[in-house]
Amino acid sequence: MPEEKKKNDVGKLSFEDAIKELTNIVGQIEQGEIPLADSLEQYERGMSLIKHCRGILQEAEKRIEKISKEEESEDSDQQTED
Repeated sequence: MPEEKKKNDVGKLSFEDAIKELTNIVGQIEQGEIPLADSLEQYERGMSLIKHCRGILQEAEKRIEKISKEEESEDSDQQTED
């Protein structure tokens, strides 16, 4: 149950917090600061964090595309009126 809770907590993290945690995990694994079994758990957590961050970035990209299209539409409407 605690393992499932950890995975669910990832979805509540901001992009910045997820990146910070991911950076910490990578540092610990690279420096060999944690035992192998824990490294595997941290690796799984890291993969969840990466997936979460990608989702946030994809949503931001969609919003930017939407805003850009709205701006283009407004610009073309103004040029038609002129």
